[in-house]
Amino acid sequence: MLKTGPITGNHKSAISLKGVEVESLLTKEWLLTNKRGGFSSSTAAGVNTRRYHGLLTGSLNPPENRIASLSCCHETITCSGSEFELSSFEFEGGFGCRGHEHLTGFSKDSGIHYNYDLSWIDITKSVYLLADRDAVILEYKFSNVYDKFDFAIRPFTAMRSFHGLQKSNALLSSEWRTDGLAVIAEDLRHGELFLRSSQMWFEKDAQWWYNFAYRIDKRRGQDFVEDLWSPGIFKTHIDNDCKIYLCASLGEYEKSHDILDFDPRVTVHKLRRAKKHKNPEAKHDQVLQSLTDAAEQFVIQRNVDGKKFSTILAGYPWFMDWGRDVFIALPGLLLSTGKHDQAASVLTAFAEAVSEGMIPNRFDDYNGSAHYNSIDASLWFINAAFEYFQETGDKELFDRKLIPAIRYIVESYQKMTRFGIHADEDGLISGGDEDTQLTWMDAKFDGISFTPRYGKAVEINALWYSALCSLAEYYRENDDKAAATWMDAEHYGNRAQIVADSFCKVFWNEEKGYLNDCVLPDGTADCSLRPNQIYAVALPFSPLSRKQQEMVVEVVQDHLLTDYGLRTLSPIDTRYRGRYVGHQGLRDSAYHQGTVWPHLIGPFIEAYLWVNGLEKKTLQKAGEFLAPLIKHINEDGCLGSIAEIFDGDSPQQPRGCFAQAWAVAEVLRSYKMINLKS
Repeated sequence: MLKTGPITGNHKSAISLKGVEVESLLTKEWLLTNKRGGFSSSTAAGVNTRRYHGLLTGSLNPPENRIASLSCCHETITCSGSEFELSSFEFEGGFGCRGHEHLTGFSKDSGIHYNYDLSWIDITKSVYLLADRDAVILEYKFSNVYDKFDFAIRPFTAMRSFHGLQKSNALLSSEWRTDGLAVIAEDLRHGELFLRSSQMWFEKDAQWWYNFAYRIDKRRGQDFVEDLWSPGIFKTHIDNDCKIYLCASLGEYEKSHDILDFDPRVTVHKLRRAKKHKNPEAKHDQVLQSLTDAAEQFVIQRNVDGKKFSTILAGYPWFMDWGRDVFIALPGLLLSTGKHDQAASVLTAFAEAVSEGMIPNRFDDYNGSAHYNSIDASLWFINAAFEYFQETGDKELFDRKLIPAIRYIVESYQKMTRFGIHADEDGLISGGDEDTQLTWMDAKFDGISFTPRYGKAVEINALWYSALCSLAEYYRENDDKAAATWMDAEHYGNRAQIVADSFCKVFWNEEKGYLNDCVLPDGTADCSLRPNQIYAVALPFSPLSRKQQEMVVEVVQDHLLTDYGLRTLSPIDTRYRGRYVGHQGLRDSAYHQGTVWPHLIGPFIEAYLWVNGLEKKTLQKAGEFLAPLIKHINEDGCLGSIAEIFDGDSPQQPRGCFAQAWAVAEVLRSYKMINLKS
C-alpha cells in the first residue's frame, strides 16, 4: 500500500516507493509553479500521463501563450557494458523505458526529488523551477560511487501550445550558441528553448521518438498520442561522488545567461522559497503551512500595458485568471495569508478593466483580450472588494479605485448591461436566455445546456442583495457626514429592502423547505436541490429569516454534503450523475449534475457556524467536515494541492484540474475560520 509521510518541518511530502506498483505512482501528480504562469509537472513515477505534464511549460507573454517546451529526458547510466535507465515513458503499446523499477523514494519540498538505487550507486534526481523566469534546473546527485561510468541525458522537446499535441511533421531544429544549445520552432516567435550544462558536452543526434501515450487524456476521450523531438545527447564521465546539472530556459537567449552558475542558483532558489513561504502564524501548524504553500502557487503576475499586476490563476494545468474564480479565491489566498498588497493589485487590475459595468470573466489564452460573459464575476468582485476593505481598512485605495468600479457595476446591473442583465421590477437581477450560460454552472456540449439557469438565479440575487447592503453600510459608517453620503446610504438601503422582500417571495419554496435554484423569465421555478442556495446564508448579509437559514443549512447537509465538498445536485434527482468520466459530452453532463466541488465547503462551513453557533462542539464538527480535504492535500491527486472536482459517488476520485485555486482558498479560509474561533 502506498504510504505518505507526514508533513515535516520544511513542509516536505515524502513517499516510500519500495514495493509500490507503478499504477499507484501514476495517480500521484506533482506541480511546481513560477510567477509567470509557468509550471513543471508530472507523476511520482516520473511518467507523463497527460499532455500538460512536462519539465518546463513557460509563458511567452505572462501568463498568456503558454508553451510546453521541455517534455522529459531520457537518462541512462552505462557501466562495464551494461546500461541502466532512470527515466520511464509510456508509449501507445506500453512501457518502453522502466526507470521507475529503480525508484526507492519520492519527495516534494521546494523542488521534486526522485531517489534511485542501482545497488552500486545512489542517485537523487531533483527538479527546480525558478520563481522569476521560465527556467528549470535538473540536478543529479551521485553518491556512494564505487565504479566509474558514463552518464547521458537525451532531452525531449515538444515546443507547442500547452493545450495541443506535437507531431513529427513539426519544423524543429537546433544550433549551438557558444555556451548552450538553442532549440527552435519555426512557428513560435521568441519561443526558443535553451539547454545548458557546464559539466557535460553535447553530441548532436537529432531524433523523433513516436507515440508517447498520455493515459489521462485517453480516459477523457481526447487525442492522447504525441511525437517528441530530441536534438541530441548531453554526456559526461563520472568516477566519484558529484552533482551534475542541466538547465532549460524558455525565452530570449540574451536574458538567460545568468542561469549558468547552477549550484548557487539552486541554493538561492531554496532559500528564497523558504523565506517567501515563512508564515509566523503557521510556525507550529503544519496544516496551515501546507495550505499556505498550496495557495502561493496560484498567485502570479500579469503584464498589462507594460505594468505588472498580481492575479490568480484559476487552476493548473489549463485555466487562466478567470474573474469569477479570482474573486471567490482572493479572500482565502491573499487576505487570510496577509498578502494585502497583492490583493490590492488584483482588485485594481480588474477594476481598471470594467466595461459596461462588468469585469472580465476571463482573458484569452493567446491574445489577452477580455471576455465579459459572466453574470456573477462582477458581483464576486464587489464581495471581495468589501472583504479587502474590512480586512485592511485601506480607505484611500477603496475610495479612489474600488468604490467607483462598484457603483458602476451596481448601476449598470440595475439598468441594463450585456446579455440582458438587469434588475427586474421586483428588484431582483435577471439575465441571459436559453442560448447563454452566464452562471458558474455553465457546462454546454453540442448545443445542449445541461444546467439552463437563465432568468433569476438564487446565488446571483444573494450576491446582489449582499452588495447593496454592503454599500448601504459603507455609506452609513463613512466619516464623511455630507448629505450626499446619507442619501447614498438610504438609496442603497431601500433597494436592498426591496430585494430582500422579493427574494423570499420568489425563491423560498415552502413545500420543499429550501430555496428554488432558478426562476425562468416566464416565472417557472426550477426547484432542483443544488448548493447555490448556501450563499444566501454564507454571504455577509442574508435576506432569509433565521428559521429559513437553518432549514437551508440542514437540507444541504443532509443531501449534498460529502467528504470532499458539496454535490451539485441531489442524488435523488433523476438527472444526477455520480461519475465524471468519459468523453467531453459525458463529462459535461456530469460537471454540475452531481459532481462534487470542494470549494463549496467554504460557504457551507461558514453557514453551518452561523446557524449553529461557535461552541466547541460545533467547531469540532466543522473541523470534521474539513478533515478529508486536508488529508487529500498530501495523499491523493496532485500532492500539495486540491483538485477542482470529485466524483459524487464513492469512491470519490479527484477529477478535472488537479490543482484549483478556489478549492485551496476556501479550505484555507475555512481552516483559519475554525481555528481562530476555537
